[in-house]
Amino acid sequence: MNNIHKTAIIEDGAQLGDNITIGAFTFIGKNVKIDDGTTIGSHSLIEGKTTIGKNNEIFSHATIGSIPQDLKFQGEDVELIIGDNNKIREYTLFNPGTIGGGSKTVIGSNNLFMGYTHVAHDCIIGDNCIFANVATLAGHVECGDAVVVGGLTPIHQFCKIGSYAMVGGGSVVTQDIPPFCLAEGNRAVLRGLNLTGLRRRLDNREDINEIKKAYKAIFNSKESISDVSKELIQNSNNIYVKELAQFVIDTKRGIPFNRK
Repeated sequence: MNNIHKTAIIEDGAQLGDNITIGAFTFIGKNVKIDDGTTIGSHSLIEGKTTIGKNNEIFSHATIGSIPQDLKFQGEDVELIIGDNNKIREYTLFNPGTIGGGSKTVIGSNNLFMGYTHVAHDCIIGDNCIFANVATLAGHVECGDAVVVGGLTPIHQFCKIGSYAMVGGGSVVTQDIPPFCLAEGNRAVLRGLNLTGLRRRLDNREDINEIKKAYKAIFNSKESISDVSKELIQNSNNIYVKELAQFVIDTKRGIPFNRK
């Protein structure tokens, strides 16, 4: 049984699962698919080719799936895919992809998007992330798992944020932030490791110690960070060290750090 307010508009073609709640004056477009247990607050707009998984909580005045804010967009077949168990708070804005970025915006599961968060076209977001109020992700941004972005923080297009990274509130991110790291400032620079996040999520303290050693080797060395990272990949058996080192090697926008 679904609980749909009598003032909500559900276009023909929309596919709804079971136990879905839709609040007053909400609009659901014809190409939308919503899976079981999802709740949608009043005055929300969900349109476009949008797929929403199970047990999501979408609060009032959210805009999900409206066309990309990209002047090159000409009505192509693009989509937005959202996983399960996300909390999407008031006045959030999520856009689908564009042809130039792979045609998809993809959001994982168990994320929290606080009020006024914007996820632009072609973003890829993992699981268990937190985006505080007015975090704004420009087009083509990628975030790994368990990323935390503080409030009032814009992230420049094509930036990548690695898993378990944290960006402080009020920062401006214009370069890639490696996994496990803490970044802050305008422009944001690395301030060290996100040790609190690592201690919460990694049970093996030896893994954290290995990440600490790798961070110091990469960012406190007088050698090229790429060369040091290549050596770590060859010589370390730790999967987290390899992840950090490979991210540094693969960066396209550079890593914002101050060499000591």
